[in-house]
Amino acid sequence: MSDASSRKNKAPPLNAEKLRALALRYVERYATSEAKLNRYLGRKLYERGWDSEKRAQPEALAQEFVKLGYINDAELAGAKGRASVRKGHGARRLSQTLYHDGISEADSAQAMEEAGQNARAAADNFARKRRIGPYAEEAADDDKKRKQLAAFLRAGHDFDLARKFVEAAPNELMDD
Repeated sequence: MSDASSRKNKAPPLNAEKLRALALRYVERYATSEAKLNRYLGRKLYERGWDSEKRAQPEALAQEFVKLGYINDAELAGAKGRASVRKGHGARRLSQTLYHDGISEADSAQAMEEAGQNARAAADNFARKRRIGPYAEEAADDDKKRKQLAAFLRAGHDFDLARKFVEAAPNELMDD
């Protein structure tokens, strides 16, 4: 492969205008946190390089987007919390997701509180989707119950709540 063809496939280096355009496109397409935008911009700078005298400032750009309201980590945490309940994930799983997304404890506090209040609904959604306990067609044997309990725990649910669902008989009404 010649030098000319390898240069043709590589995107040109970034400048302040192009970096801002990339950032705008990213927040336009994805609900994101300030930290994830920083990681994205850092990756793009690494891949494409920088073509300006001034130093690249992806952190300042991300902070500007926060001030403009394009990014709101607390709202994102709340949305992820509600989605977590619908998916049947527990509070521990949500906590890991928010940590991975770079959302601070202060911004995630409300979402974590709501996840704790909705733990029963999340576990019910998980059991219904997986046909566990009261949603099963037939009673599970001990080996299957251990696997179901492990699945509940991987989904971030509390052990006692998970055990109640796994031990429930098919079509049994669950108490709150």
